[in-house]
Amino acid sequence: MMNLDGMVMLVSSTAANGVVGSDTRLHFSQNGARVAARYAGGNVARGWLIGTLTGSRVAFRYVQREVADGIHHGHSVGYLERRSNGRVRMVENFTWDSRSGSGTNVFDEVPAESPTQDRRPT
Repeated sequence: MMNLDGMVMLVSSTAANGVVGSDTRLHFSQNGARVAARYAGGNVARGWLIGTLTGSRVAFRYVQREVADGIHHGHSVGYLERRSNGRVRMVENFTWDSRSGSGTNVFDEVPAESPTQDRRPT
């Protein structure tokens, strides 16, 4: 089982009816098979995913407060893969429950900064 705890992912692509976008960042936590993420950016003021991970399959419920259009929710199933560069990719198939439609999102792991890249003041 992959461990998503502490992982940050960006949105590489989304469906035409998707709300997340290239400015959206997802911050994951994991405890055993339980997985959660908070996310924001672009058209999403704040969002949450909560679900389970079984092997490479993740099943989520999500809710998000959108910048212009209230609160919406749905469910999704995603599949994780480790890419040749060592980073994780998730392909997520979502279905809206609060409005009509479904689609596919692709999330890619953001590489962690190395200590030499840390630019915090000393």
